[in-house]
Amino acid sequence: MTERLDVEQVLKALARNSIRLEPGEGNGPVVGRFGGLPDVPPEFVWPVFETAVYNDSTVKPRPLSFLAQFDCAALAPLDMDGLLPHTGVLSFFYELDSQRWGYDPEDTGCARVYWFPDKAALVPAADFPEEMEDYLRLPSTPFQAKSEITYPDFEDFALPYPEITHPSYWKQVYGGWEGFLGKYDTVSAALRGREPETFHKLLGWPDIIQNNMTRECELVCQGFHTGGSWDKIPIETRQEAARTSLDGWRLLFQMDTVTIGDEFELMFGDNGSIYFYIRKEDLAACRFDRIWLILQCF
Repeated sequence: MTERLDVEQVLKALARNSIRLEPGEGNGPVVGRFGGLPDVPPEFVWPVFETAVYNDSTVKPRPLSFLAQFDCAALAPLDMDGLLPHTGVLSFFYELDSQRWGYDPEDTGCARVYWFPDKAALVPAADFPEEMEDYLRLPSTPFQAKSEITYPDFEDFALPYPEITHPSYWKQVYGGWEGFLGKYDTVSAALRGREPETFHKLLGWPDIIQNNMTRECELVCQGFHTGGSWDKIPIETRQEAARTSLDGWRLLFQMDTVTIGDEFELMFGDNGSIYFYIRKEDLAACRFDRIWLILQCF
């Protein structure tokens, strides 16, 4: 690629609808809630994940924390592409004590998503698991929501165009890296408008802290460890993941730091976020048991 990439045209073509979430009381429509006890079927078995944690090196089953649940019927008017089920309840769990990063195939099960199709059949869980520490039992607050158009951060934007990451391209077409990145930042900021202080959303493009995550999801789910050098991963496999993963994997839910008054704050790593991803075909089939979680932080 030697021609000048029309950044604005490409960004607009890549636009994706999302549902922006805001925890706490307010004026927006309430579509679900953070924390508390989940609404579940009477026969529900609380999920666990076998792991050691920072203050206990014993590997044993540990209950996942209940993060959030959403009323799919309330989400439906905001789901502009009809990607989510329109009935039932969607619930998210994560093992908060270990806060696994998602770069290891052994992280399978550290996060779980459940779709309960019949909301009327659900009842509040009787209690948290007895062995769950109090600090892993999250307080409850509602989630308000609104529709929002999102655009890819540079790490996602550049994945289909490996040529634009080469210095020769920046120099030849834009006069240098600063010229290209400045163009991208200017166009992206104009399309996005004012950025929120925190980033919670369903669907759309993620707010990336480190690197593209779809390629990592694809490689880890093929059994590759991505926590260090990728030299042991065949280059053809890496290239194929870069070529197909951006469209093949979709953000399902992104959760940033949650603060409730002056009494509670949930943070992931160092001011990080967690991202629940799902393959496009699994989302269409409501196969929420096949999600993958990535944690990124500063």
